[in-house]
Amino acid sequence: MAINYKTTKDIKVPKKLINQVIGQENAIKIIKRVAKQRRHLLLIGEPGTGKSMIGQALANLLPNENLQDVITIHNSEEENLPLIKSFPKGMGKDFVFKSRLNSKGKFKGQTIFLFFMIIFASLMPWWIRRQYGDIIAAASLISSMMFIMILILLVNLGKRTKIRENPLPKLIMGYHSSKKAPFIDATGAHSGALLGDVLHDPFQSGGLGTPPHERVIPGMIHRANKGVLFIDEVSTLKPETQQELLTSLQEKKYSITGQSEKSAGAMVRTEPVPCDFILVAAGNTETVKNMHPALRSRIRGYGYEIYMNNNMEDNEENRDKLVYFVAQEVINDKKIPHFTKESVEMIINEARKKSGKANRLTLHLRELGGLIRAAGDVAKEKNSEYVEPIHIDLAKEYSRTLEQQMADKYIKTKKEYDVIITEGTKIGRVNGMAVIGSNNAFSGIILPIESEVTPGGKKTEFIATGNLGDIAKEAIKNVSATIMKYFGEDIKEKHDIYVQFLQTHEGVEGDSASIAVATAIISALKKIPIKQNTAMTGSLSVRGDVLAVGGVNSKVEAAIDAGIKNIIVPKANEKDILIPKNKMKGITIIPVKDINDVLKEALDWKGKTNILKKLK
Repeated sequence: MAINYKTTKDIKVPKKLINQVIGQENAIKIIKRVAKQRRHLLLIGEPGTGKSMIGQALANLLPNENLQDVITIHNSEEENLPLIKSFPKGMGKDFVFKSRLNSKGKFKGQTIFLFFMIIFASLMPWWIRRQYGDIIAAASLISSMMFIMILILLVNLGKRTKIRENPLPKLIMGYHSSKKAPFIDATGAHSGALLGDVLHDPFQSGGLGTPPHERVIPGMIHRANKGVLFIDEVSTLKPETQQELLTSLQEKKYSITGQSEKSAGAMVRTEPVPCDFILVAAGNTETVKNMHPALRSRIRGYGYEIYMNNNMEDNEENRDKLVYFVAQEVINDKKIPHFTKESVEMIINEARKKSGKANRLTLHLRELGGLIRAAGDVAKEKNSEYVEPIHIDLAKEYSRTLEQQMADKYIKTKKEYDVIITEGTKIGRVNGMAVIGSNNAFSGIILPIESEVTPGGKKTEFIATGNLGDIAKEAIKNVSATIMKYFGEDIKEKHDIYVQFLQTHEGVEGDSASIAVATAIISALKKIPIKQNTAMTGSLSVRGDVLAVGGVNSKVEAAIDAGIKNIIVPKANEKDILIPKNKMKGITIIPVKDINDVLKEALDWKGKTNILKKLK
C-alpha cells in the first residue's frame, strides 16, 4: 500500500542509518553479518550509489563498549621508543588527569615558598625606606625585582628539569564522550595521516626539545580502532601504503614513526599501537584492477565483496523508498522546505529518467539529492512554504551539469556555423547522436558525420577522422560487412572510404554511431540524399541488426533541442525513452530493428526506388 501523505513533513524518517539505505538490500544483509563477525568489505560501484553511507551504517551497528583510550608514555631507557598503554573507554583521560595532579602536587611546596619570597621581596623596600631613606629604598626595590625574576626563573627551570626527567603521559586517543563506534573516512589520505606520524622537533638539543612521546600523532588506522576505516578509491593509495595498510589489517596493531626521513621524528618509533578496525574499501571496476593483489586477497579471505546496484525496479515499494529519501534529504539538509506530494512525484519521475532503462529507478541518489537541494533553494528564495513542481522545473534549469552546459554551447555553436543542419537533404551527410561525459554525468549531443567514397587505388583504404576511440574505429570497419549483405557489393575491392566526424574535439568512443556511419557511407556510395531533419543512434552488428545503446534519453533530448523532428532509435530502446509529452510535440520517434529499416526512414528515395527494391 502506497504511503498516504500531503507533504514530506508527514513522513516519519527512520532514525537508524541502516534503515535509510535504499535499493541495496543485499549489501544491508551482508553488513549486518559483517558487524557481528567483524569482517572486511570491498564495495564496487559507480559514484553516488551509497558506498559511504553503507560504511557509516556499519559503524553504527558496532558496539561502543569496546572502545579504547590510548596514551603514550616516556621510555626512560630509550626515549625514541615511546611506550604505549591502552585503557577501557574514558579511563585513559582519567589516568592522564591524575598524572598531572600528582605532578602539580610535587611542586606545591616550591610554589608556596615562591609566594612567600615574593611577598618578602616586595615588602622589604618599604621597610628599608623608613629606616634608610629613598635612595637606598630605590636600590633595594631594583634589587628585589631582580631577585624575584631570578627566583622565578630558577624555580621554573627546576620544574622543567624534573618534568623532562619524568615527563607526563599524553592521551593520543580518547573516547570518554563517544556514544558510537568511530567511522573514519580516510579517502585521499597521505601516508602520514593514514599511518600516523611523529612531528619534527626544531629544538631537539640543548634541553629545550619536546619529549618524543609528546610528538606522536595517531593515524586514521589507529583512530578507527574498534570501528570502521572507510577508504574510497583505495587503489589510488601508493603501493607501499597499501602494503602497510595490509600489515595493520593482519597484525591489528601498528607502530607509529616519523614519515619524513629529514625530520627528527624519523628517529622515533613507538611500541605497536592498537588498530583493530573493519576496513571498508570502495571504488569502481578500475579499482579492482589497480589495487594491491595481496590487499584484495585479504579482504576476500576475511570478508565480502559487494557490487552496488545502479538502479532498482520501478514498483510501489521502491517508489515509497524514494518518498522516504526525499524526506531524509530535507531533514538532513536543515535549510530547505518540505516537498509537496506532487513535487515528490516529479523527483520519482526524474529517478526514472536518470535510470536510462524502462521500469527502473536510479540509485545514483547523490545526484538526485542535488536536485532536491537545488529545488529547495529555489523554494526558499521564493519564500514558499513547500517545494512545488515549478521549483523543481527551475532547479533543473539552474543546476544543469557541466556536461549539459557544454552540450548546449556545442549545439548552439555548431548550428550557427552550419555544422549541424536540420533542414533539406544532403548526400553522405547524417546527424548522428552521442553523449559527452562519463558514468552518470553525461549529456547528449548531435554528432554530424560526413562520408566520401572514391575509386580505390592499389591499396584499399578505410579512413576515419575525428578523435575516435578504438571501439568507434572497429565499428566503422564492420560497416563494410553490412553493405556487402544488403547490396552484394564488396566496397573494399573497388573503393576508398573516408568518414569524418565533424569537429569532434571532445572525442568519440563506443559504437552507438555505427548506424549513422553506415547510412552516410551508403548514401555516398549510391548517391542517395539523407534527410537532415532526421538524427539517429544505434549499434550495428556485422549482420545488419540494430542493437540497443546507452544514454538514449539524453540523446533524444539533445536532438529535440537542436531542432530535429525525426529520431531513429533501436527498437530495444523504445521503452527507455521518458521525455515529457509537452516536449515531444511535433517529434517522431522511429524504432528500428535493422539497417534496412534505418535506410528506408533516413534516405530520400525520390528517383531511387529501383535501389530501394534491391534492399534485402
